[in-house]
Amino acid sequence: MRTYLYEAASVLISKINRWSKLKEWGMRLAKTSGHGKARIAVARKIAVILHCIWIDGTEFEWGEPATA
Repeated sequence: MRTYLYEAASVLISKINRWSKLKEWGMRLAKTSGHGKARIAVARKIAVILHCIWIDGTEFEWGEPATA
């Protein structure tokens, strides 16, 4: 499971073009801490989100990009 979460985080940070708060957070973290640590942090956050979705039965919301 850890491998799949890490792979999902890698794809979210590098391949997905759609904006999300999670991707924005991961990209900011990658700039300051490096891509490896950012992928691990995003993978953990994905696991937490999935657990909350599993418990609540809610859906993931991509959100809207922040406008300046």
